[in-house]
Amino acid sequence: MTTRPSRRTVLGMAGAAGAAVISGAAPAIAKAAQTSTDSTSGRIPDDLKPGGALDRLVADLAAKDEFSGSLLLTHRGRPVLARSYGMANKAQSVPNGPDTIFGLASVTKLLTAIAVAQLVQRRKIAYGDPLGRHVSGFPAEIADTVTVHHLLTHGSGLGDFHAMPGYWETARTWTTVEQVVAGTTDFVRRSTLAFPPGAGDLYSNSGFHLLGEIVASASGQSFFDYQREHIFRPAGMTGSDFYTTAQWRGDKRIARPYRKEESGERVDTIDEHVFIGTGPGGAFSTCADMDRLVRALLGDKLLEPAFTGLLLDGKLPIGGPRPRAGTAAEPGEQDRPTGFKAYGGIASLTDRNEWNYGLSGGSTGGASTDLGMYPDRGWVSVILSNYQAQTVQPIASLARRLINQ
Repeated sequence: MTTRPSRRTVLGMAGAAGAAVISGAAPAIAKAAQTSTDSTSGRIPDDLKPGGALDRLVADLAAKDEFSGSLLLTHRGRPVLARSYGMANKAQSVPNGPDTIFGLASVTKLLTAIAVAQLVQRRKIAYGDPLGRHVSGFPAEIADTVTVHHLLTHGSGLGDFHAMPGYWETARTWTTVEQVVAGTTDFVRRSTLAFPPGAGDLYSNSGFHLLGEIVASASGQSFFDYQREHIFRPAGMTGSDFYTTAQWRGDKRIARPYRKEESGERVDTIDEHVFIGTGPGGAFSTCADMDRLVRALLGDKLLEPAFTGLLLDGKLPIGGPRPRAGTAAEPGEQDRPTGFKAYGGIASLTDRNEWNYGLSGGSTGGASTDLGMYPDRGWVSVILSNYQAQTVQPIASLARRLINQ
């Protein structure tokens, strides 16, 4: 018989640094389970159905060549709207379809955070662990003060290795998985802290790369093998993996990345990409696989319920202040949810006191992605594109508004 951990046990696993921000983590998920059967959550707005406003927006953007990719919207596990537009490979005239595999960009961070949470559950990691407990080679002011919690919430003071001088020139010479992982870690070791850990906010791809290294150290497996065995396989994500650029070139199922030049031409950027991605970005998946991931996660198939809540619920507030009562708001300001950083994503509390979870990603090199989870209403939205960053945002914004109305 399996015994569920007590709240005190969960707090102990989290470590002292995280204990102050996780109390009450599980109730949001429990509340979702209770409210998902009410009449409000069962209603499907016409504008989310085929032919509705969301469907028309996607078709319009695709007709203007402003969207290439796939959309899947499900309610209580059943497809409501599924669309694919554009080309996975323009040179070979391969269209995008429901089984097309797209780069996830920063949506990969959720996969990394799930892996960390699983190892916390197994008592291999604590959220309060200092970096130096798992990864060597950092000076004491980083190794002893940056914690797993800081890395997950972008509060470590470490920045983005992509922006470090010489990174891209060196990275494009790497031809093995080992070279990518070790070489990237070496660049991160050269970093200095922008602020004392926990004292600021700096989006950190470096931090999530280190989380991948922590997963490997704590599990005894490579980060990639861990993902395959403990996340992709249990969730039924048969088309998902960390594909190398060689696999990307040779597999027609994987959409090529396209960037729009000033001339308006769409250019294939695959040669600009590193051999393989790591913890902050580089996983590939289909819309259906990502929907399976969410169902497995919210169904507590990847984590026990307490740890699912601990992963998803908000830790630190984000965004600027709301307008004061009686003052004019910017367009859309009145609809803005209250947002919090979670572990690997964003938790938003709507005006109806319902939780939304998710995250988005993108790159100028040809990826734009958004994952939305609405457990209070039973919805999941996945939008994946092989065009540049921000491509999917108008679609994701409308889907979010219509689901929450």
